[in-house]
Amino acid sequence: MKKIKILYTEDDETLAFLTKDNLEQNNYEVIHCCDGKLGLDTFKADDFDICILDIMMPKMDGFELATEIRKKNIDIPIIFLSAKTLKEDRIKGLRLGADDYLVKPFSIEELLLKIEIFLKRSQKNIPIEKSFYEIGKYQFDLDNFILFNENEKISLTQREAELLKLFLDNKNSVLKREQILTSLWGTDDYFMGRSLDVFISRLRKILINEKGISIENLHGIGFRFTM
Repeated sequence: MKKIKILYTEDDETLAFLTKDNLEQNNYEVIHCCDGKLGLDTFKADDFDICILDIMMPKMDGFELATEIRKKNIDIPIIFLSAKTLKEDRIKGLRLGADDYLVKPFSIEELLLKIEIFLKRSQKNIPIEKSFYEIGKYQFDLDNFILFNENEKISLTQREAELLKLFLDNKNSVLKREQILTSLWGTDDYFMGRSLDVFISRLRKILINEKGISIENLHGIGFRFTM
């Protein structure tokens, strides 16, 4: 079963170590960042289930970071952990879209309870997604990033698997290039675009002998996965 992934930003190394350790002991996967700018870059580059943010951090504070996160994802739960105790700071954090605001020193038990509550709340709004697909002679196991049949098993990278899922969920429809890039990486970036071309090339090679299945390049627009 896939672990819940937490983005955790905190510049206090001792507190970060203790909090991260406690969360990992409760079976969460925790990606820790020591400043807000790194936190934002990390958020854009990966998929997270919940964000736990300090406010007073170098390079970018937690308020600004939360604002940028909300531009990318309006649904992901955000919890502030901060030494700022003023009511005005708490109100500002909640107005920026945070789900809660815990004041340091906080109870790890309370934090764990908040995480559980907000994850349950967010997952109620997420439709149940398929994890297995049939593609010609292949079965596609999304959770384990593999294409397989009785004769072979092909491992995909996480991004390749996500791209293939996106195509399958939108088969026979046009997907704009920028739409694909934003869905996979959260940004329409030139260098990510080069990676996308590599992934599509590999998927085409894997599926080359599957009749009726193709990834059509629509010049200047995007792609269409036909099946």
